[in-house]
Amino acid sequence: MLINYTLLNEIFRGFHIQRWNDRIRPMDLIEIDKHSHKMLIAYILGKYEESHGQTIDWVSIIQKGIFELFRRIVISDIKSPIYAEIRKNQKVFQKLNEYIYNKLNGIIESSELREEFREFLFSKTGDKDESDRILSASHIYASLWEFKIIELANPNNYQTDRIRTELNNRIVPYEDLIGIQKLMQHHTISNFVDLFGYLRFQYRWAQIPRVPKTSVLGHSLLVAMISYYFARENNSSSKRLYNAFWGGLFHDLPEAVTRDIISPVKSSSQELDDLIKSLEKQLAENEIYPLIENSWIDEIKYFVENEFDNKIQKDGNIQIINSVEEMNEYYNKDEFNPYDGQLIRAADHLSAFLEVWHSCQAGIKTEDMSQAAYKIKEMYKNKILGKLELNRVYTPFHNPC
Repeated sequence: MLINYTLLNEIFRGFHIQRWNDRIRPMDLIEIDKHSHKMLIAYILGKYEESHGQTIDWVSIIQKGIFELFRRIVISDIKSPIYAEIRKNQKVFQKLNEYIYNKLNGIIESSELREEFREFLFSKTGDKDESDRILSASHIYASLWEFKIIELANPNNYQTDRIRTELNNRIVPYEDLIGIQKLMQHHTISNFVDLFGYLRFQYRWAQIPRVPKTSVLGHSLLVAMISYYFARENNSSSKRLYNAFWGGLFHDLPEAVTRDIISPVKSSSQELDDLIKSLEKQLAENEIYPLIENSWIDEIKYFVENEFDNKIQKDGNIQIINSVEEMNEYYNKDEFNPYDGQLIRAADHLSAFLEVWHSCQAGIKTEDMSQAAYKIKEMYKNKILGKLELNRVYTPFHNPC
């Protein structure tokens, strides 16, 4: 399988990595949260470029974005300015990448995924392609967004002006990107970036003591990555992979305006669940969709409405598909815009399982967490979604909680 016990635990380390930890911070700034924000910005930049005639390799953006997180997790102790200097020296950078590859070689069990990661680290393509530029620009803008928080807490620090200048200078080479122009000019889309960023302030399982605390923002990226790899297990078409990743990233977007309502509350009655969905839809219409381009709204709605249903688009209409097997057999083609809600739901559950399992391993556990871990593992012990055998994912996690 592409995703496995050791790799899942390595990715989860992203929730422990502190950013800007040599500065006064009003809150913890976490690596996986920043990376989630970065991928949202990459989506925006890609959509703008695409709308102006550029051909965007979306699968390349997704894959390189995931692999860059792998790299950042391994070298978390290296500060960004030091890393930037290392990148300028190709010989030293090569050595660093060799260290990263060797570190993850035994963690990534899939030979296919190892080879893709090796190519990401060592390919010499010369000039950066459009996906590289979009990801680089997104990375810098996400850092700028974080710096605005740091700046408020460090107004008299002698390094603050220098850091601000450096970050602004680093974004200059990407000002030809339409999305960067709009973001730097505080176009309405920058409010959407802010709104999505606020999901890092919302903690999941907020009423339960847990280590580490995980935000809705970081959780969204974890779900997106797992969904993407689950979709690949089903030999998905490129559009299906696109929908698996971005659908996973956006699946909790309404929580930016409703806050995280825990599952037991939502499922306490069908009437309450229906009411919450209705309110989410209304609030999204009023507070989210006005911030994005009109041409994107239908796609975002496709991601966030009935987000756990398998869907296709045929003859201009959305149709619900009963199973992943049916999707594999009849609709695994880009022309149907296939969306695997069941896979995203499975990824959402796996992400929740990891959140409680890791806390239990750290010695912080409650009865609620134990029940949640047991229930999720039992739910998937005999579950097969198309070609994905979920028992193989859960079996190595012994004694859940």
